[in-house]
Amino acid sequence: MRADGNTSLTRHALAFVLAGGRGSRLMELTDRRAKPAVYFGGKSRIIDFALSNAMNSGIRRIAVATQYKAHSLIRHLQMGWNFFRPERNESFDILPASQRVSETNWYLGTADAIYQNIDIIDGYGARYIVVLAGDHVYKMDYEFMLQQHVQQRADVTIGCLEMPREESSGFGIMDVDDQDVIRSFLEKPADPPAMPGKPDKSLASMGIYVFDTKFLFEELRRDANDPNSSHDFGKDIIPHIVKHGRAVAHQFSRSCVRSGNDPRSYWRDVGTVDAYWASNIDLTDILPELDLYDRSWPIWTHAEITPPAKFVHDEEGRRGEAVTSLVSGGCIVSGASLRRSLLFTGVHLHSWAKVENAVILPYVDVGESARLANVVIDRGVQIPDGLVVGEDPELDAKRFRVTEQGICLITQAMIDGLAR
Repeated sequence: MRADGNTSLTRHALAFVLAGGRGSRLMELTDRRAKPAVYFGGKSRIIDFALSNAMNSGIRRIAVATQYKAHSLIRHLQMGWNFFRPERNESFDILPASQRVSETNWYLGTADAIYQNIDIIDGYGARYIVVLAGDHVYKMDYEFMLQQHVQQRADVTIGCLEMPREESSGFGIMDVDDQDVIRSFLEKPADPPAMPGKPDKSLASMGIYVFDTKFLFEELRRDANDPNSSHDFGKDIIPHIVKHGRAVAHQFSRSCVRSGNDPRSYWRDVGTVDAYWASNIDLTDILPELDLYDRSWPIWTHAEITPPAKFVHDEEGRRGEAVTSLVSGGCIVSGASLRRSLLFTGVHLHSWAKVENAVILPYVDVGESARLANVVIDRGVQIPDGLVVGEDPELDAKRFRVTEQGICLITQAMIDGLAR
């Protein structure tokens, strides 16, 4: 049911996506691209999930603030998100840090990224602003969060989810009353407080905020004039509103977009190589928690024009085959064996290669007789004939980046180093 009985609140909202983060825990995957631009799910980028949520929720005004190594991200946005039309009251702005307010400062923090663009945002006349992080994987209908924001007359509504206490120290943690009003907000506490009645759970911020536009601008201007502020939502803006205003928590379970009757609420911060590998490999499950095939809530992205995937050769020991795997357009599995793996666009596996538990980014070429297991391979890598990875942990650690869980991250620079 729509909040005002007529038009949805998302029609009056602007989504501001914060996409400037480096994502250093992804190691070499973010050497050349920001975390929101990292590939995910076969043909998408991580940022596509926040943008698709906004689009599917009915938001038609979107702004994306970029900063760290933004070229790959900007190019993706220009190619994949260029269908918004001003004559339909739609807009899509890419807002790189450009020293618009100060000739010496780039974006100083998440709040400053919006503050520096107030004049642009104000020109659209949006009644509400939905602030989104561009580096998480999830499906969510923001209309429900906007409804709660209006109904509870909040100064800010914060998207949140339950998570195990031992995993929540890297997040902003909230303590709420029985009306979901936030009584305290702790940014990345060493000892996260438990939820009432759930001693093993904490209520963590998703980095999603809803504001009335006028109120947000007032807060941003106040914060910009505070010399002691770091100009960050989690560290400065939100704690100030919790203390002096009305901050309300919105439970992700109320607006999570699920698949059919699946009761699970899917949200992932794919911020480490292990988490990134696991989230992609999980997509190969028969019934994965994240449904990429749901046509009612599509993940929009740049649809690269490619030929169909191709499987060739049918000889014993040299058979092009894939089991429990996702294979994207333009891939050629030529006399190779693929199991529980995900291939992005244009990957070529040559004869007698064996690949298992692998996440292989676009346009990788895997040579003949290579054996690869438990790997993430960066875009464009040329795997030499006969290379073996995933069978000798000590040898792997000398040549590649090996995670705590034994996943090998392989880049072209690492491959080039093998010949030295």
